[in-house]
Amino acid sequence: MYEILISLCLLEDPGVCRQQLLPGHETRTEQECVERKDNLSAGAFSFDETKYRTTGAVCAFSDAGLPLQQVAEGIYVHTGAVAEPDHVNGGDIANLGFVVGEESIAVIDAGGSRAVGEAFYRAIRSVSSLPISHLVLTHVHPDHLFGASVFAEAGATVIGHPNLERALRDREESYLLTFETDVGKPGFLGTDTDFTASFQSEIDLGGRVLELVSWPVAHSTTDLTVWDSSTETLFAGDLVFDRHIPVLDGSLKGWLQTLDQIEEMGPAKVVPGHGAPVMASAAAIAPVRAYLELVNTDTRASLEAGERMSDAVGTIGLAQGGQWELFEVYNARNATVAFTELEWE
Repeated sequence: MYEILISLCLLEDPGVCRQQLLPGHETRTEQECVERKDNLSAGAFSFDETKYRTTGAVCAFSDAGLPLQQVAEGIYVHTGAVAEPDHVNGGDIANLGFVVGEESIAVIDAGGSRAVGEAFYRAIRSVSSLPISHLVLTHVHPDHLFGASVFAEAGATVIGHPNLERALRDREESYLLTFETDVGKPGFLGTDTDFTASFQSEIDLGGRVLELVSWPVAHSTTDLTVWDSSTETLFAGDLVFDRHIPVLDGSLKGWLQTLDQIEEMGPAKVVPGHGAPVMASAAAIAPVRAYLELVNTDTRASLEAGERMSDAVGTIGLAQGGQWELFEVYNARNATVAFTELEWE
């Protein structure tokens, strides 16, 4: 396949440039690509002229994009690095997936930068040329959604929790600044949140219907899962973590209740938001529940002992310190969120 690329540069730093994909214009031959490129209107290359400048479009042979693993019939997952976003991983730290139906494809999460989204788009195109009809965002955190504009530009309907749109607009400025700093300007170039998300409970891909559930406050305020009944596979987003310590940005009590409800759904396979590409349900849920229950128990004990939060956060959850990666980055933060929630019961 051949694809159309444009050169995108920062006005404030003209030396920072990269070749950016123009999605949805892939062709089988270079000649077709050139003809399509030459017939594109100038609007196809429009970007924020106060921030970027662009030069001419070129045609290039598409690479394979991000590595994939097929985890069930018609279901593919890319596993992100279990790490903080940085210049090396470019924000590719979350698990991303897609489901192929008879008529179209649904993508689940889009990665932590536009560049990651483009690489994931290429990977999908290496598997199927069916239209990408939907992009489902499992929650508001930037490592899962900053590649979304790629799929929106390709014509996908963006779907999220009913609270996602508001939560994103409240946080987008700080998220963009933080991730640009972490990933670096070259890797983050072209990333934006110029898309609109809405909720729907069902997606028909042709011969394959996906069920979407929006959850009360749990891992975050915007958690959404995707259920494929044909393979009994659940995309859990960050309601389930593997290897990466669970990160609490919502409600400890709500998360524990949600895990119980997910278990009652009886999925055979769970795709976690971080870690392994797919896991058996019990193996996926049990470690997350054990950690959250420990945080719950330790926090309540600290409150009963009359400890100040500043002292308590140094002890809550420590018994599982050797069981999770990035424990030292997030455990104290989790303890702070839990303490704040439970002290007001």
